[in-house]
Amino acid sequence: MTNRHYSCALIAALLTGAALPAYAQTAANAVADDNGIEEIIVTAQKREESLQTTPVSIAAFGAKELESKGISGLTDLRANVPALQLTPFPNNAATTQIFMRGVGLSDDQITQDGGVAVYMDGVYIARSQGLAVEVADLERIEVLRGPQGTLYGRNATGGAINFITRKPDLGDFGFKGQVTIGNYDQRRFKVAVNIPVGQTIAARLSYVNEKQDGFIRNPGTGVKRWGDQDRQAMRGDLLWEPVDGISLRYAYDRTEIGDTPAYVAVTSFHPATTPRPKAGSPLVRDLLANDIVSQGHSLIGEWQPANGATVRSITGYRKLANFQNQDYLTGALGPIPLQKNSSQAKQDQWSEELQLVGDAFGDRVQYVVGLYYFTEDGRNFSNSFSPPTATRSFTTATISNESYALFGQATLTPDWLDRRLHVTVGVRQSWDKRGATLLRETQVNGGPIVMVPGFGDGSRRFKDFSPSLIVAYDAAEDIHLYAKAVKGYKSGGFNIRASSIARFDEGFGPETLWSYEAGLKSQWLDNRLRFNVAGFLSKYRDIQINVQSDPTNVRLTDVLNAGRATVKGIEMDLTMAPVSDLRVTANYSYLHARYNSITSATGANVAADYRFTNAPAHTLAFDVTYDLPPTPVGRLSANANYTMQSDKFTNATITGGRYVVGDYGLLNARLALTDIPGLAGVRAALWARNLADKEYYLMQFNIGRPGAIFGEPRTYGIDLSMEL
Repeated sequence: MTNRHYSCALIAALLTGAALPAYAQTAANAVADDNGIEEIIVTAQKREESLQTTPVSIAAFGAKELESKGISGLTDLRANVPALQLTPFPNNAATTQIFMRGVGLSDDQITQDGGVAVYMDGVYIARSQGLAVEVADLERIEVLRGPQGTLYGRNATGGAINFITRKPDLGDFGFKGQVTIGNYDQRRFKVAVNIPVGQTIAARLSYVNEKQDGFIRNPGTGVKRWGDQDRQAMRGDLLWEPVDGISLRYAYDRTEIGDTPAYVAVTSFHPATTPRPKAGSPLVRDLLANDIVSQGHSLIGEWQPANGATVRSITGYRKLANFQNQDYLTGALGPIPLQKNSSQAKQDQWSEELQLVGDAFGDRVQYVVGLYYFTEDGRNFSNSFSPPTATRSFTTATISNESYALFGQATLTPDWLDRRLHVTVGVRQSWDKRGATLLRETQVNGGPIVMVPGFGDGSRRFKDFSPSLIVAYDAAEDIHLYAKAVKGYKSGGFNIRASSIARFDEGFGPETLWSYEAGLKSQWLDNRLRFNVAGFLSKYRDIQINVQSDPTNVRLTDVLNAGRATVKGIEMDLTMAPVSDLRVTANYSYLHARYNSITSATGANVAADYRFTNAPAHTLAFDVTYDLPPTPVGRLSANANYTMQSDKFTNATITGGRYVVGDYGLLNARLALTDIPGLAGVRAALWARNLADKEYYLMQFNIGRPGAIFGEPRTYGIDLSMEL
């Protein structure tokens, strides 16, 4: 997809937005009727409110949309949210690199935090390992773009992704089941049961199991294929509401991932591409499946002591066990791999968040006040073998981290200007303590294991004050304007891939980002057209960037607080329902991310040698759904969606070559049958993804040679579901 095509798409969207005022809706009806666009309720600001009145750039997916798009976990959001990039880490595709508006983390170390925070029912999930979890019973996903902190337990510079599961329903028995069968021997089974116990207690149990063959065979020894999926997830949820105004909800979730490693193909530098292979090398030896278990407990208590106030406690405990292994480029340049890695990580975390949410002064003030505590411990052992040098490297690292925060936000709606003006002030004070150790050992030619001189033992403390200011104005019943300035902060830490023990002990400092954003949220034509747009400018300082220190040893990288950068962009969301049976959505993002200055050890500005990774200039998602007239066999609904993105860099430096994932677009389709006579609650759907069988990279990186991970080929199948 050329820049000319993206420019045309942008111009068309802008012209559509420019024409909207001529058709401004004046009717005072905030709730969609059957012929309009349904209202989306979100909880991004810790209270239920309409997406249209929330002064945040946000993408939200309800249960119906999650089903139609086949979204059941984090990685399924790929390409569905412009400005969000989800990339598999080369060592383990179940470890996900998350980038929002060009901000994220390109490594999978347990000593480093991501720039985008991920939450499950309000509980922060700290580690990127195993983030490709299946969520057994999702109700909604909210993706918040831009720095977060004055409303959330954990601060983030890039944004936040919230998974909201379905609560147990008091007093009603319920059942929902789904079976999926597809090519590459895909088999997916999903079931959820709601069980009431009297009038005050209900339990909800859910389970999902998915298996799918990889699309690249392994003719060597070990597992049969690269990229197999073997996952199961379970969840138990118990809700107790003894009296009005008091509720207690306990949940346990567990995800087990036994995927085989993704295939890494030797490739050329951009713009040359390599055809997607059907098989790897027969010289591969002893390839193993990965083994990941992510599980957690949460306890959420709510008390409403008076009208307009809620006291909420969110307690979370999570643990992770992660084994991963990878064989890099066996057979590409000879009979041995360039690198063969395996690692075993364990991590557990506790968190407690207390919130007071309420209204005051006759709803003139809405407020959120919170206290947050987080602690985690972890250990990682890695074994990296370099056959060309006959050297095996062993690394043992531990972490011990603590974080405290006070945060709050208040929105004032004065009586003047007909209560159309809303001014929001937020603050956050964070304290972080980071501790880590590092032990390195080597073995050459199968000889004795020798300890590398020095033992890394680092401890650092950080603190930060982050304010925010939002001014919103209701220009009309369905036209809302806002402008905001917010500071984002991410703690410093330690780097277990450091080029020396001294560099490890030194650690790295925090990064900060000031984001300035202005937006419009609007509905028109008697609620048949919704147009939202946001523009932002971010000033990024002391960026934590992983830099490959030694081109001959891809295992060594140093983390630099790299100086300054400017990130700016536009995000647009358009939804149309010209007739009751037709719905069209278009979501577009433009991103321009550039380093202003990076100071090297010699004092030189080397910004020209660096690029933002996972920051494509253009991303677009286009979706059309049409409900056909009823037939004797039921009601058919047809959906087609097309997603595309422009080129993006995947390596921070260009001195050793330009590692680029080229532009590509994917076409998906789904045909669903509902309202089947005599089969109440039964639905069936045929679906296909990547209909054109496009060959494209998900990731390109340096492994001694350029290597790449391919995206899935054409897949198709059928869903059968029943709900009571």
